[in-house]
Amino acid sequence: MAIPVTYAGSEMTQIYGLTEAGIKTTGKSPAVLPKVVIYDPLLSLDLPLDLTVVSGINAIAHAVEGLYAHDRSPITESFAIQGVVALMKAIPIIEQCLSEGTVSTKAYVDARSQALYGAWMCGAVLGSTSMGLHHKLCHVLGGSFNLPHARLHTVILPHAIAYNQFAAFGQLQKLNEALGVTDLAQTIHAFSARHGASVSLRELGMQEQDLDVACELALQKEYPNPRKIEKNALRQLLQNAYEGVLPA
Repeated sequence: MAIPVTYAGSEMTQIYGLTEAGIKTTGKSPAVLPKVVIYDPLLSLDLPLDLTVVSGINAIAHAVEGLYAHDRSPITESFAIQGVVALMKAIPIIEQCLSEGTVSTKAYVDARSQALYGAWMCGAVLGSTSMGLHHKLCHVLGGSFNLPHARLHTVILPHAIAYNQFAAFGQLQKLNEALGVTDLAQTIHAFSARHGASVSLRELGMQEQDLDVACELALQKEYPNPRKIEKNALRQLLQNAYEGVLPA
């Protein structure tokens, strides 16, 4: 039985991660999939804002990559869009209630409930599709450079979206329309910054001289991604993420 109080959504998957000798690998086994998951918003009322934001964007990253995954389906597409919209509506309300001290209100509990709903949706997408460049980079940076996994999502996701912008334009446009925005990459970047999350690898303790090594590690072993992984473009992505510039 799993009773999650954050929003990453891994409780809906058979995925596990192992880090050995500075290399993070993932696998799948039904042994790690709970038989029962209980979502109770009352248990997440004390979740700090920073963990609320980073675990929420962790979930959003699952949905975004699932949205353009090669093994997506109409069901996972629907879940991905609903999950992202739910989380991006809930997080600002949660922040406002925390800042105003109105955490005993129905609006606050409802927002926590909506965030868990989004987490479930996004987690179901993660458990049913293949992840691409974004998750590969987060595993490399987390496993080999000891950077915090959840916080990496707020930094890397906007740049991974920008990298795949044209190769997955049709799928990403569906999410743009659902959110009422024109550039998902820049929207996620601004959303993270506005809610106090890190937007640069420098903030997380990454050393600039390690970017070349990270690039080489990310080029090892092929993985599904809408756009072919190109060394120069990947190295520029990492530089942009290190500096925290607006994705383009």
